[in-house]
Amino acid sequence: MDILHSLVSWIVQTVGQWGYPGVIVMMFLESSFFPFPSEVVIPPAGYLAARGEMSLVLVILAGIGGSLLGALFNYWLASIWGRPFFEKYGRYLLVSRKSLDKADCFFAEHGHISTFIGRLLPGIRQYISLPAGIARMNLPLFAFFTGLGAGIWVIILALVGYFIGNNQELVNRYLHQTVLGLFLFAVALVVVYVLVKRRRCERPL
Repeated sequence: MDILHSLVSWIVQTVGQWGYPGVIVMMFLESSFFPFPSEVVIPPAGYLAARGEMSLVLVILAGIGGSLLGALFNYWLASIWGRPFFEKYGRYLLVSRKSLDKADCFFAEHGHISTFIGRLLPGIRQYISLPAGIARMNLPLFAFFTGLGAGIWVIILALVGYFIGNNQELVNRYLHQTVLGLFLFAVALVVVYVLVKRRRCERPL
């Protein structure tokens, strides 16, 4: 607990010193390969906004911008190196060329909903960019739905920090409830999406 409190205090000081570029850099790291949790970046910035030291709107925009940049970085790496790697070594990892082609088709048809939902779920949001990049999902669509999903998460984090403050224990409690709510929302969204797609397929021409 002391380590977590010290980390949060350091982040509050760092964000206070670096300002919005600090939020962008940290959210870039969180959204790429580095295990840097957004839960300890945006709430402290929201807390600083509540104290009048930052703008809540700019904190949210900086958080979304950093998340999008990190996701695009992952997408770029996966699109450049991902498919050639799996085409060369996939047989050792039980990934065939046919599987890659199926992934391409999946992201061509369902990439938007997959990217959006992936950005809402912990443990997935950082890595949904990789299969999208390997499949070379439509880049504008990828950026739009990444920004949309990241935006919802960043807004929630910023508002939690803004209204609850720097009480990390209380922040964690509310975020736990929020994550559960987002998971249920994601499940409901998948069910609705599948039902709508099925109805369209069954509709007579």
